Amino acid sequence: MDGDRNSPATKGDLADLEERLTGSMRASQGELEGRLTGSMRELEERVTGSMRELEERLTESMRDIHTEMLKGFYGFTQTVQARFQEQDQTEISLKRRISTIEDRILEIEKRLNFPPNAA
Repeated sequence: MDGDRNSPATKGDLADLEERLTGSMRASQGELEGRLTGSMRELEERVTGSMRELEERLTESMRDIHTEMLKGFYGFTQTVQARFQEQDQTEISLKRRISTIEDRILEIEKRLNFPPNAA
């Protein structure tokens, strides 16, 4: 089969051809597997890198949200605290007024129950 392309192929020629094709296919398969493995690793690295970047951005966003919420709550608590202080002052004022009224009522009751001696 080496020299004449028109001569009939022998079993040996076919076996040689089969070996060459099998070897070539194995080599191609190995090369393809190597390329696929490399591509898969590259893809995995890119996906992993993207996931890390996404995680970092998400973490930063969560920190920003957390900070904004704390600022909002801080402002709210200042307002509430001011209202509580105002209510405390109102309560103190009302207690003083009630105490004054109770003192006056007590004086009136004393006069009614114990009138001054008529001279």
